[in-house]
Amino acid sequence: MERPWFEYWVAVMPHHTDYGGVVWHGTYIAWMESARVEALKAHQSTFADWVAAGIDLPVVDLSIRYRRPLVLGDEALVKTRLQPVKGIRLVWDYEIQHGQTGNTCVQAQVTLIPVDVTSRKPVRRLPPDLAQALKALTP
Repeated sequence: MERPWFEYWVAVMPHHTDYGGVVWHGTYIAWMESARVEALKAHQSTFADWVAAGIDLPVVDLSIRYRRPLVLGDEALVKTRLQPVKGIRLVWDYEIQHGQTGNTCVQAQVTLIPVDVTSRKPVRRLPPDLAQALKALTP
């Protein structure tokens, strides 16, 4: 069964672009993080909940393919979904589309692992409320 995408809209602003009005490559990564945080929030799990539980979610792997640019004035749809969780890795898929044409501009995948904020060691068992929030993201 195809997992549903969480959708997050952005408007390309001047601070997202280079001197030529083309979206700077790192901006897409920031948009992906915003979409991921909002996807968690939509499933009753804020990033603050993770921090309060003493858990950070650092990126351990990032793969991104730039297919076509977005430019100043465009709107973009950032789509994300969490793959079924296996072990401690949280693998998020992304597709960023041009808001008006639907053309795919970026495809990416980001892998996070939960770590204890004090020891910086991986957390193998999440608190029940956080585990439940992840389960809700992967029907």
